[in-house]
Amino acid sequence: MVLDRLAAADDAPYSAAIRAVTQSGTGRLQLMVGRINLNAPLTGRTTEKTEQYTEDVVITRQKVYRRASGSHGVWQEFPAAAAKGGIPTDRLPQYARLVLGHSGSVHRGSEPVRVSASLTPKDIESVDRTVGRNLRPATTIDADIWIDKEGRIVRVRQDIHFASDPDIQGTLAFTDFKSAVSVSAPVAR
Repeated sequence: MVLDRLAAADDAPYSAAIRAVTQSGTGRLQLMVGRINLNAPLTGRTTEKTEQYTEDVVITRQKVYRRASGSHGVWQEFPAAAAKGGIPTDRLPQYARLVLGHSGSVHRGSEPVRVSASLTPKDIESVDRTVGRNLRPATTIDADIWIDKEGRIVRVRQDIHFASDPDIQGTLAFTDFKSAVSVSAPVAR
């Protein structure tokens, strides 16, 4: 049933509002909100907030641009791979298939449907090399993915376990699906 949903999903690029939370225990490490494009190279505009800073972020196919929120200073440039964290956001359908292929459990009885499995960084590297490498310090990743009736991934949660460091939980939630948005390099004001 989950594979049928994924197969029936529209593969045209679209955008979604994103809310991403990274935490350790009860402490929030980072909050990211904004709009990104899916079913396409990862692009979008977000705001990222930690205890130390709040930044505006523009993600293009080639570069990631960051600067302090509300400032009119120079944008710092990074390679596009810098936008990739521990979840293969631009390859979510493939990630869901990976979870299913690793003895994934399908939790029926509610919408959206949740699938879950325990993965390793090497497993995730088979879907996205950069994300898998970012996760290399982890021992295991407990992944949960929620898939709606249209075959869209609407939520992802990862509990990332380490041998000697505290666990980290990352959660992405996608809402407000619309046409893909145009994203270009920002200009300093």
